[in-house]
Amino acid sequence: MADVAAHAGVSAQTVSRVANGFGGVLDETRELVIAAMDELGYRPNSAARALKLGSFRTIGVVSSTLSTIGDIRTIEAIAHSAAVEGYTTTLIPLRAQAEGGVKRVYSRLQELAVDALILNIEKQLLDRAETLVPPGVPIVLMDTSADDTHVVVDTDQFDGARQATEHLLSLGHRTVWHLTGPEESHPAQRRADGWRQTLERAGRDVPPLLRGDWSAQSGYEIGRTLAADPSCTAVFCANDQMALGLYRALREAGRRVPEDVSVVGFDDTADAVAYDPPLTSVHQDFADAGRRAVAAALAQLRTGAESRPGVDVVPTELVVRESTAPPPRPS
Repeated sequence: MADVAAHAGVSAQTVSRVANGFGGVLDETRELVIAAMDELGYRPNSAARALKLGSFRTIGVVSSTLSTIGDIRTIEAIAHSAAVEGYTTTLIPLRAQAEGGVKRVYSRLQELAVDALILNIEKQLLDRAETLVPPGVPIVLMDTSADDTHVVVDTDQFDGARQATEHLLSLGHRTVWHLTGPEESHPAQRRADGWRQTLERAGRDVPPLLRGDWSAQSGYEIGRTLAADPSCTAVFCANDQMALGLYRALREAGRRVPEDVSVVGFDDTADAVAYDPPLTSVHQDFADAGRRAVAAALAQLRTGAESRPGVDVVPTELVVRESTAPPPRPS
């Protein structure tokens, strides 16, 4: 700021007023200061500004993707919970597959005028993010396996998968196939772990893992293979969208849900009751997860101390509808 003041030929106080958006500065002087900032590459330090002004009343949310209903519902819940507490949210989408985009987002983390950050990103991106977050800004992580340095709010993915798999086995199915999400996804990995370990504990065969990308299209494409296998009578899908694609593939192959194949989803989206038949699904309480994430961030702000690292687990619950039934009797 002192360099900008010297370059523009004004006082440091004038630069401060321009940088913080205060009045009392002539238009021509403001333009002169802004030009000096641009020429010198000056960026306001959000941590220093927060110390001076007290609080921005803003929580930053960084998300790996906005393409899945789970991520959208999580961000919506965070924004709502923050608003209840009198905070706004700043959303920064991060596309992991675009390296240049990742670097730009991490650069912006140094400039953000936020009081806390909630990171809804995969573990492999966290180390780079943490080195660029302004010092003293509280961090809360969502749905990640990185639980040794920060507070983590994580839906009980493993137990939800256990409930889904045990439900299908209890109906009499010999085994359960699993349509999982992307390999880099923590929720997908935990759901696959819950499915696999439940089958192993029950002494059942574990079918090959089938990997989709959360989309209904991937559920359809994999579903065409499953529909052609008469031994497949039960499928646990890692989200409701892939279950929707599976429905279509089964219907095209002349296999009925649930008379021929039982299907369970995950997320319990609002549309699950409109599936034909209504979809049995693992319910995630996105609103509760959002509340817990915001509460953890604000607790650090209000106490001025970092919370002890650990995982705050949000329970899941299986909601049984008409897409599951006992397997067909051998002809």
